[in-house]
Formats: sequence, structure tokens, C-alpha cells
Amino acid sequence: MRTWLIIVLPFVVQGLAQAALAAEPGPSGTGDWRVGTPIVTYWAGPAMTDAVARQMAEGGFNLVWCAEKELDVAQRHGLRAQLRDGLLSPAALGDPARREKLDALIDRVRNHPALYSYYITDEPSAAEFPGLGKLVAYLRQRDPAHLAYINLFPTYANNQQLGTTGDTVTAYREHLRQYVEVVKPSLVSYDHYQLAGTGDLDGYFLNLAMIRRAAQGAGVPFLNIVQACSWTPARRVPTGDEMRYLVYTTLAYGAQGISYYVYCHPGHTGAIALPDGTPTPIYHALKTINREFAAIAKELQPLGSLVVYHAGMTPPGTVPLPSNAPFRLDPPLPVLTYQPPERVRGVLLGYFGEPNQPSHVVVVNLDYKTELVLTLTGPGNLETFDAADGNWSTAGSRRVEMRLQRGGGKLVRVSE
Repeated sequence: MRTWLIIVLPFVVQGLAQAALAAEPGPSGTGDWRVGTPIVTYWAGPAMTDAVARQMAEGGFNLVWCAEKELDVAQRHGLRAQLRDGLLSPAALGDPARREKLDALIDRVRNHPALYSYYITDEPSAAEFPGLGKLVAYLRQRDPAHLAYINLFPTYANNQQLGTTGDTVTAYREHLRQYVEVVKPSLVSYDHYQLAGTGDLDGYFLNLAMIRRAAQGAGVPFLNIVQACSWTPARRVPTGDEMRYLVYTTLAYGAQGISYYVYCHPGHTGAIALPDGTPTPIYHALKTINREFAAIAKELQPLGSLVVYHAGMTPPGTVPLPSNAPFRLDPPLPVLTYQPPERVRGVLLGYFGEPNQPSHVVVVNLDYKTELVLTLTGPGNLETFDAADGNWSTAGSRRVEMRLQRGGGKLVRVSE
């Protein structure tokens, strides 16, 4: 499906958040697009019937892919819809007849209560950015309340695919720079499939760090598409614990959206549902994990993602946790040598708050095979968030002991 290479170059996360993410969307058809409820979606699913929509809603998904005629189905089940239509292409702007049809499509759907976004394309080269930028600007002018959605390549795409040159970091950074400056997206989306047939690829956190930084520079949220299936011997079917790891690491880096490749598609094994619609073990794991993602991301939405630290192993693209960090582990974890393709072990801490004032932290157990018990200390009395019921509970001190599931995490904040 894609050409990949092993990433060995380091990358340092820099900078603080430049803007807090928007909390709520405007009414359909009015105002600028906002994230609203954090996005939980998928790639490559079945046609949107009532049975499919019901299964997705029960599974904690809140954004589904629809043709125009399926928008009413999404609305009936309280789901937001991403519209797919062949007219949503830069080529439509250069053809008067197609442009007229595109205008008519927008006029028909822009006030539909279920509409959330327009799907444009997947993994474009930088050479396509000028045309995509014109289409995004056109859609923003005609319908500013709805997102024009584009998904980008991962770091392991080659230079020909990216349309840029240089080593992995240089070529990908330039790809992101051009995308942000030329296309001017309202959201940055990308995919990265880490779980190889034997072991894990080593560029996952590098990719997260680079996307996080690009999104912050543009003042927009980002979405991570993670692996939920196998389509080649080079990729394995994830376990439920590995799915939890992918979701919580994405949260700790500040994402406001999570997507899964794939929901159900020919030639793919594992996935979220079988061709006959039967839910897989991944679906049953995600029923809980999806709701945890949305609940925690909503708590973090008004805050800025300040910095991300790693304790234990420090794979490419990561920054070790300083000994004097505001939120830290007591006792600290020993430094471990990272040797890909082994899994990463240790703890990830994503800081959130106002610039230079971290008030929240997402703590993640990076080992998706072993539970972890640790003690976190903070700059004030601490509270922990229960993602299941949406309530905070106080620890009554600057220390809190927590048991983290395999690949799981917790949101902690300083008491108000």
C-alpha cells in the first residue's frame, strides 16, 4: 500500500501552544467551523444504513462517512457526517459545468443538521497543494461552518510521494510547511501505522511530534489515523491493549481527533467489523476507549498543549522528562535503552494549560503488555479525571498513586 523506511533521526519538540482549541461549533450553516465534540471516526466503512449507524453510535463513533442520500441516516442516530462526493475536487473549479453542480451540492447540504465536513482527498503530494488550497478557500467562502477534510502522508512516505526533498525530518517538515501555508487547513490530519508484522516501527512519536508542532504553528487542531487492521504481512492486527496505547498517546500529544484504519474493507483482516457487520474484538475494545478519548479531549479542548515528555525509553522525536519538571514521577523511572523494533516502555506525560502554566497532565503507560503502578507529584494538590463518568476526584495532596492499564492513561490536574 505504501513505501516506508525505518526512521532513525532524532527530533526535538519545541515551543508552546499558540492558541487554545475552540470549544463548540457554531450552528450549521453559520460562522466558522469548530471542532465541537472531539472527533472519533474511521476510514473505509460500509454504506451508511440504520443498522451500521446504530452500531457506530453504540461503538462510541461520532463522525461517519456518508453520501448525500445518507445524511438523514446519520441524523437519525445523532451522528455527524463527512460528505463524500466526486464533485469535491479541485478539477471542479476549472470546469464551469462541474462548478455549477458543486455549488448546487453545497447549497443542498450546507444546512443539513448532520453535516460536519467535506471529504477532499487522501495523501496528496505537495504538487497538489495549490489546487487543494483553492478548493479549500472556495468551500470556506461558500460554507465556512463545515470542515474541508484532507489527510496527509506519514513520515515514512518517500520524497516522491511527499513532493519534497531531503532526509526524513527535512522532507517531512517541508511537506507540512507547504501544506499549512498553501492549503491553510482548519485541521491537520495524517496517518501512521506503527505496528509491524514483527515488532514496532520507530517513527511513531517523531511523526506525532512533527504534526503537533505544525498544527500549533497554524493554530489548528490535529487528528491521528491509527492502525486497526492488517492488510499485508508487514502489518499485524492490533490487540485491544495496543489500540488503547495508540489512542492515549495521541491524546497526550494534544490531538482533538482519532480515526481508525479501517472499519471494514475487502483485503483487510482484523478491523472493527467483519464484512457481514459482525463486531470484532477491536470494536468491543473501542466501545470504551472511544468514549474515554472524547471525554478527555473535551476536558483538554480549552487548554494549550504545552510540552510532551517521555520517561524510561526515549525513541526518536521524544524529549526526556526533566528531573525538575512540574509534574514528575516519584520515584523516577530508570532510563532504558530503546532498540527498535522492540515496543517502547516507560511513561509519557503530556502537559496542558496556559502558556508557561501547566495545570493538567495526561500520563500514559507506554507498555501495552504490562500494567503499571506509579506515583505522580505535581505543583499543587491534585485531582484525577474519571473518563467513564466525567467526574473529578481529589487526591488531597500533591501526590497521587495510579494504576495504569496496559497502554492506558489518566488525566490529572491541579485543584482549582
